[in-house]
Amino acid sequence: MDNKSEVQGFDISPELTFPLFFLLLFVYFTLLFSNIGVLLLIISQKSLHQPMYFLFCNLSVNDLIGNTVLLPQLMAHILATERFITYKQCVVQAFQSHTFGSASHMILIIMAIDRYVAICHPLRYSSIMTTRTVVGLSAAAWGVSVVLVSILIGLTVRLSRCRSTIQNSYCDNASLFKLSCEDVSINNIYGLFFTVLLFTSSIASIAATYFRIALICWIKKNKDLNNKALQTCASHLVLYLIMLWSGFLTIILHRFPNYPDLRKFAYVLFHVVPANLNPIIYGMQTRSLRHKITEILKRKVTPS
Repeated sequence: MDNKSEVQGFDISPELTFPLFFLLLFVYFTLLFSNIGVLLLIISQKSLHQPMYFLFCNLSVNDLIGNTVLLPQLMAHILATERFITYKQCVVQAFQSHTFGSASHMILIIMAIDRYVAICHPLRYSSIMTTRTVVGLSAAAWGVSVVLVSILIGLTVRLSRCRSTIQNSYCDNASLFKLSCEDVSINNIYGLFFTVLLFTSSIASIAATYFRIALICWIKKNKDLNNKALQTCASHLVLYLIMLWSGFLTIILHRFPNYPDLRKFAYVLFHVVPANLNPIIYGMQTRSLRHKITEILKRKVTPS
């Protein structure tokens, strides 16, 4: 069997090909500029070498990896008359894509814990959320994601293939094991376990931390505390909900083959929207980061 597989891609009319290509190109360069900019700013400014900003770096690195795996190839396939990908490339893309999704959940769990400690235990924040603690939590988040996804993809690559068409605009685990004619019960069982574990742990953790934050704000009835909670938690919650529901849509729509374009759109949304909003929302809502950005912009426009 040929080692290359055909990728279905988006079913778009010829007149929309270039507008869609340039839209995705603009989106990709925007997220590259914003995320790399945040990374360079945090690395270069010693005043930003704090646990919270280290978590921002985790998000930016994850967004850059996840979207660099997806968007360049998606743009190439939009322009191409024939859309082919080797099986090895497809496996790598699926692995990195699922790692992106898993790591996103894990990092947002850590950020929720960080916000809980900052709001509910401000006097103990520096002793609890030390750099060593945050580095350890971040390493655990990446490590757990890699292990879970390695098992997920490992169960798929063991299967023989009898088909050569990727029923998607990208490669993911479900698209890969649909190439096989073997029994995929184990893949479905582990995939369900993986999904339930990931979503349950993130929903439960974030719901618990936000409930505690809301309870503390209600008990203390402190206006400054309420404003701080609203400012720091609103952006985190909005991004999490976007990621959660687009992830849900992607998983659910794999069970409904009559809506392929909606599934593909949900998957791109899952990658692109948080990656573009993360540096903007967190940058604008974090006083130190916002101050540094403003300071640098003033230096650029002020003649020496």
